[in-house]
Amino acid sequence: MIDKLEMFLALARTRHFGKAAEECGVTQPTLSAAIRQLEDQLGVMLVLRGSRFQGLTPEGKRVLEWARQIVGDARTMREEMRAAKQGLSGNLRIAAIPTALNTASRLTNTFIEKNPNVRLTLLSEPSNRILEMLEDLRIDAGLTYMDNEPLGRVVTVPLYAERYVLLVRTDSPLAGRDSVGWKELGDVPLCLLTPDMQNRRIISDHLSEAGIEVNPTVESNSTIVLVSHILFGGLATILPDRMAETFVRADALVAIPIRRPDWSHQVGLIAPYREPHTPVLAALIREAQRSAEV
Repeated sequence: MIDKLEMFLALARTRHFGKAAEECGVTQPTLSAAIRQLEDQLGVMLVLRGSRFQGLTPEGKRVLEWARQIVGDARTMREEMRAAKQGLSGNLRIAAIPTALNTASRLTNTFIEKNPNVRLTLLSEPSNRILEMLEDLRIDAGLTYMDNEPLGRVVTVPLYAERYVLLVRTDSPLAGRDSVGWKELGDVPLCLLTPDMQNRRIISDHLSEAGIEVNPTVESNSTIVLVSHILFGGLATILPDRMAETFVRADALVAIPIRRPDWSHQVGLIAPYREPHTPVLAALIREAQRSAEV
Protein backbone atom coordinates (compact mmCIF):
# COMPACT_ATOMS: atom_id res chain seq x y z
CA MET A 1 0.00 0.00 0.00
CA ILE A 2 2.92 2.37 0.64
CA ASP A 3 3.76 2.50 -3.08
CA LYS A 4 0.15 3.33 -3.90
CA LEU A 5 0.10 6.08 -1.29
CA GLU A 6 3.31 7.50 -2.79
CA MET A 7 1.59 7.64 -6.19
CA PHE A 8 -1.49 9.22 -4.63
CA LEU A 9 0.71 11.90 -3.06
CA ALA A 10 2.34 12.60 -6.41
CA LEU A 11 -1.06 12.92 -8.08
CA ALA A 12 -2.37 15.29 -5.39
CA ARG A 13 0.80 17.36 -5.72
CA THR A 14 0.98 17.59 -9.53
CA ARG A 15 -2.80 17.46 -10.18
CA HIS A 16 -2.01 15.63 -13.41
CA PHE A 17 -1.94 11.87 -14.07
CA GLY A 18 0.85 12.06 -16.65
CA LYS A 19 3.11 14.29 -14.54
CA ALA A 20 2.50 12.17 -11.45
CA ALA A 21 3.38 9.00 -13.37
CA GLU A 22 6.58 10.59 -14.67
CA GLU A 23 7.53 11.70 -11.16
CA CYS A 24 7.00 8.17 -9.83
CA GLY A 25 8.85 6.54 -12.72
CA VAL A 26 5.86 4.51 -13.94
CA THR A 27 3.51 4.63 -16.91
CA GLN A 28 0.27 6.56 -16.68
CA PRO A 29 -1.88 3.38 -16.89
CA THR A 30 0.14 1.88 -14.03
CA LEU A 31 -0.45 4.94 -11.86
CA SER A 32 -4.15 5.09 -12.73
CA ALA A 33 -4.52 1.40 -11.86
CA ALA A 34 -2.73 1.92 -8.55
CA ILE A 35 -5.06 4.78 -7.59
CA ARG A 36 -8.11 2.65 -8.44
CA GLN A 37 -6.72 -0.25 -6.41
CA LEU A 38 -6.20 2.12 -3.48
CA GLU A 39 -9.80 3.30 -3.81
CA ASP A 40 -10.97 -0.33 -3.84
CA GLN A 41 -8.91 -1.15 -0.74
CA LEU A 42 -10.26 1.84 1.17
CA GLY A 43 -13.79 1.55 -0.17
CA VAL A 44 -14.10 5.21 -1.16
CA MET A 45 -13.54 7.34 -4.24
CA LEU A 46 -10.47 9.53 -3.83
CA VAL A 47 -10.20 11.36 -7.15
CA LEU A 48 -12.71 13.32 -9.21
CA ARG A 49 -12.22 12.15 -12.77
CA GLY A 50 -13.31 13.44 -16.13
CA SER A 51 -11.20 13.70 -19.22
CA ARG A 52 -8.45 14.81 -16.81
CA PHE A 53 -7.75 15.19 -13.09
CA GLN A 54 -10.44 17.39 -11.51
CA GLY A 55 -9.42 17.33 -7.85
CA LEU A 56 -9.85 15.19 -4.77
CA THR A 57 -13.10 14.10 -3.19
CA PRO A 58 -13.70 15.05 0.47
CA GLU A 59 -12.61 11.50 1.33
CA GLY A 60 -9.55 11.94 -0.87
CA LYS A 61 -8.54 15.10 1.02
CA ARG A 62 -8.76 13.22 4.30
CA VAL A 63 -6.78 10.29 2.91
CA LEU A 64 -4.17 12.79 1.71
CA GLU A 65 -3.51 13.80 5.32
CA TRP A 66 -3.13 10.14 6.32
CA ALA A 67 -0.96 9.41 3.29
CA ARG A 68 1.49 12.17 4.21
CA GLN A 69 1.76 10.80 7.72
CA ILE A 70 2.06 7.14 6.71
CA VAL A 71 4.53 7.73 3.89
CA GLY A 72 6.57 10.06 6.08
CA ASP A 73 6.71 7.46 8.87
CA ALA A 74 7.63 4.70 6.40
CA ARG A 75 10.49 6.78 5.00
CA THR A 76 11.69 7.53 8.52
CA MET A 77 11.66 3.84 9.40
CA ARG A 78 13.70 2.94 6.29
CA GLU A 79 16.20 5.73 7.00
CA GLU A 80 16.58 4.67 10.63
CA MET A 81 17.26 1.05 9.67
CA ARG A 82 19.78 2.14 7.05
CA ALA A 83 21.54 4.38 9.59
CA ALA A 84 21.72 1.47 12.05
CA LYS A 85 23.41 -0.65 9.39
CA GLN A 86 25.51 1.88 7.44
CA GLY A 87 25.83 4.93 9.66
CA LEU A 88 24.47 8.37 8.83
CA SER A 89 23.97 8.56 5.06
CA GLY A 90 21.37 9.31 2.41
CA ASN A 91 19.86 12.49 0.98
CA LEU A 92 19.05 15.73 2.79
CA ARG A 93 16.73 18.15 0.98
CA ILE A 94 16.52 21.73 2.26
CA ALA A 95 14.75 24.79 0.85
CA ALA A 96 15.66 28.29 2.04
CA ILE A 97 14.25 31.73 1.41
CA PRO A 98 16.66 33.57 -0.94
CA THR A 99 17.80 36.00 1.75
CA ALA A 100 18.85 33.11 4.04
CA LEU A 101 20.88 31.13 1.48
CA ASN A 102 24.26 32.20 2.82
CA THR A 103 23.24 31.20 6.37
CA ALA A 104 21.87 27.93 5.02
CA SER A 105 25.21 27.30 3.30
CA ARG A 106 27.14 27.92 6.51
CA LEU A 107 24.91 25.45 8.35
CA THR A 108 25.07 22.78 5.66
CA ASN A 109 28.83 23.15 5.13
CA THR A 110 29.40 22.37 8.80
CA PHE A 111 26.87 19.54 8.67
CA ILE A 112 28.45 17.91 5.59
CA GLU A 113 31.93 18.18 7.10
CA LYS A 114 30.70 16.16 10.07
CA ASN A 115 28.58 13.78 7.96
CA PRO A 116 30.45 13.22 4.67
CA ASN A 117 28.21 10.35 3.54
CA VAL A 118 25.12 12.58 3.36
CA ARG A 119 24.26 14.11 -0.02
CA LEU A 120 22.71 17.55 0.07
CA THR A 121 20.20 19.39 -2.10
CA LEU A 122 19.75 23.08 -1.21
CA LEU A 123 17.02 24.99 -3.04
CA SER A 124 16.02 28.65 -3.12
CA GLU A 125 12.25 29.03 -2.66
CA PRO A 126 9.72 31.63 -1.42
CA SER A 127 8.43 31.12 2.13
CA ASN A 128 4.96 29.91 1.11
CA ARG A 129 6.49 27.40 -1.29
CA ILE A 130 8.74 26.06 1.47
CA LEU A 131 5.72 25.27 3.62
CA GLU A 132 3.99 23.53 0.71
CA MET A 133 7.08 21.45 -0.08
CA LEU A 134 7.50 20.48 3.57
CA GLU A 135 3.87 19.39 3.82
CA ASP A 136 4.15 17.38 0.57
CA LEU A 137 7.33 15.60 1.77
CA ARG A 138 9.38 17.10 -1.08
CA ILE A 139 11.91 18.57 1.33
CA ASP A 140 13.14 17.53 4.76
CA ALA A 141 13.59 20.99 6.26
CA GLY A 142 13.43 24.67 5.43
CA LEU A 143 14.97 27.99 6.44
CA THR A 144 12.39 30.74 6.63
CA TYR A 145 10.92 33.53 8.75
CA MET A 146 9.63 32.56 12.18
CA ASP A 147 7.52 35.56 13.09
CA ASN A 148 5.90 37.16 10.05
CA GLU A 149 3.42 34.68 8.56
CA PRO A 150 1.73 31.51 9.96
CA LEU A 151 3.96 28.42 9.86
CA GLY A 152 1.41 25.80 10.87
CA ARG A 153 2.41 22.71 12.84
CA VAL A 154 6.19 22.45 12.48
CA VAL A 155 9.29 22.06 14.63
CA THR A 156 11.24 25.33 14.77
CA VAL A 157 14.84 26.23 15.62
CA PRO A 158 15.34 30.03 15.65
CA LEU A 159 18.79 30.83 14.22
CA TYR A 160 19.25 34.61 14.03
CA ALA A 161 17.54 38.00 13.93
CA GLU A 162 17.50 39.49 10.43
CA ARG A 163 18.28 43.21 10.30
CA TYR A 164 18.43 45.42 7.25
CA VAL A 165 21.02 47.45 5.39
CA LEU A 166 20.99 49.72 2.38
CA LEU A 167 23.38 48.37 -0.25
CA VAL A 168 24.93 51.06 -2.46
CA ARG A 169 28.02 51.61 -4.58
CA THR A 170 31.09 53.07 -2.92
CA ASP A 171 30.65 56.29 -4.95
CA SER A 172 27.09 56.84 -3.68
CA PRO A 173 26.52 60.07 -1.68
CA LEU A 174 25.27 57.82 1.15
CA ALA A 175 28.34 55.55 1.16
CA GLY A 176 30.09 57.35 4.01
CA ARG A 177 27.14 57.23 6.40
CA ASP A 178 27.22 55.12 9.57
CA SER A 179 23.48 54.51 9.25
CA VAL A 180 20.35 55.81 7.54
CA GLY A 181 16.76 56.07 8.70
CA TRP A 182 13.88 54.39 6.93
CA LYS A 183 12.27 57.79 6.32
CA GLU A 184 15.36 58.90 4.37
CA LEU A 185 14.87 56.25 1.70
CA GLY A 186 12.03 57.99 -0.11
CA ASP A 187 14.40 59.72 -2.55
CA VAL A 188 16.69 56.73 -3.07
CA PRO A 189 16.11 54.88 -6.38
CA LEU A 190 15.57 51.29 -5.30
CA CYS A 191 15.60 47.85 -6.84
CA LEU A 192 13.77 45.26 -4.72
CA LEU A 193 12.71 41.65 -4.73
CA THR A 194 9.35 40.84 -6.31
CA PRO A 195 6.17 41.05 -4.17
CA ASP A 196 5.78 37.25 -4.01
CA MET A 197 8.87 37.14 -1.77
CA GLN A 198 8.22 37.46 1.95
CA ASN A 199 11.32 39.64 2.37
CA ARG A 200 9.86 42.12 -0.11
CA ARG A 201 6.58 42.17 1.81
CA ILE A 202 8.50 42.87 5.02
CA ILE A 203 10.54 45.67 3.39
CA SER A 204 7.43 47.19 1.80
CA ASP A 205 5.63 47.19 5.16
CA HIS A 206 8.52 48.97 6.87
CA LEU A 207 8.80 51.55 4.08
CA SER A 208 5.05 52.15 4.23
CA GLU A 209 5.23 52.57 8.01
CA ALA A 210 7.90 55.20 7.40
CA GLY A 211 5.50 57.01 5.07
CA ILE A 212 7.27 56.05 1.85
CA GLU A 213 5.39 54.94 -1.25
CA VAL A 214 6.98 51.70 -2.46
CA ASN A 215 7.68 52.11 -6.16
CA PRO A 216 10.98 50.41 -7.06
CA THR A 217 12.67 51.13 -10.37
CA VAL A 218 13.51 47.42 -10.81
CA GLU A 219 11.96 44.27 -9.36
CA SER A 220 13.46 40.79 -9.56
CA ASN A 221 13.24 37.45 -7.75
CA SER A 222 17.04 37.23 -7.91
CA THR A 223 19.40 39.08 -5.57
CA ILE A 224 22.12 38.74 -8.22
CA VAL A 225 19.99 40.83 -10.57
CA LEU A 226 19.48 43.44 -7.85
CA VAL A 227 23.22 43.66 -7.13
CA SER A 228 23.95 43.96 -10.86
CA HIS A 229 21.64 46.98 -11.05
CA ILE A 230 23.49 48.54 -8.14
CA LEU A 231 26.90 47.96 -9.74
CA PHE A 232 26.00 48.98 -13.27
CA GLY A 233 22.90 51.13 -12.88
CA GLY A 234 23.63 53.15 -9.76
CA LEU A 235 20.50 51.94 -7.93
CA ALA A 236 20.33 50.79 -4.30
CA THR A 237 18.61 47.89 -2.57
CA ILE A 238 17.60 46.84 0.92
CA LEU A 239 18.92 43.46 2.05
CA PRO A 240 19.32 41.53 5.29
CA ASP A 241 22.69 42.32 6.86
CA ARG A 242 23.92 38.73 6.69
CA MET A 243 23.21 38.47 2.99
CA ALA A 244 24.80 41.83 2.23
CA GLU A 245 28.08 40.56 3.71
CA THR A 246 28.45 38.32 0.64
CA PHE A 247 28.42 41.28 -1.74
CA VAL A 248 30.46 43.92 0.08
CA ARG A 249 33.60 41.77 0.06
CA ALA A 250 34.34 42.90 -3.52
CA ASP A 251 35.00 46.47 -2.20
CA ALA A 252 32.68 47.90 -4.83
CA LEU A 253 29.63 48.09 -2.54
CA VAL A 254 28.86 49.46 0.91
CA ALA A 255 26.24 48.16 3.35
CA ILE A 256 24.75 50.93 5.50
CA PRO A 257 22.65 49.84 8.53
CA ILE A 258 19.05 51.07 8.39
CA ARG A 259 17.89 52.27 11.79
CA ARG A 260 15.35 54.57 13.38
CA PRO A 261 13.62 52.21 13.99
CA ASP A 262 15.92 49.16 14.09
CA TRP A 263 13.46 46.54 12.86
CA SER A 264 14.35 42.84 12.88
CA HIS A 265 12.70 39.51 12.07
CA GLN A 266 13.56 36.03 13.29
CA VAL A 267 14.81 33.46 10.77
CA GLY A 268 15.20 29.79 11.59
CA LEU A 269 15.00 26.16 10.61
CA ILE A 270 11.65 24.42 10.29
CA ALA A 271 11.00 20.68 10.06
CA PRO A 272 7.92 18.45 10.04
CA TYR A 273 6.17 18.00 13.37
CA ARG A 274 6.83 14.28 13.46
CA GLU A 275 8.56 11.99 15.93
CA PRO A 276 10.91 10.38 15.44
CA HIS A 277 12.67 12.32 12.72
CA THR A 278 14.94 10.55 10.28
CA PRO A 279 18.48 10.21 11.67
CA VAL A 280 19.78 12.67 9.05
CA LEU A 281 17.13 15.28 9.87
CA ALA A 282 17.62 14.79 13.61
CA ALA A 283 21.35 15.43 13.12
CA LEU A 284 20.60 18.59 11.12
CA ILE A 285 18.29 19.88 13.86
CA ARG A 286 21.01 19.29 16.47
CA GLU A 287 23.53 21.14 14.29
CA ALA A 288 21.09 24.03 13.87
CA GLN A 289 20.59 24.20 17.64
CA ARG A 290 24.37 24.33 18.15
CA SER A 291 24.66 27.02 15.49
CA ALA A 292 21.97 29.13 17.15
CA GLU A 293 23.74 28.97 20.49
CA VAL A 294 26.99 30.43 19.12
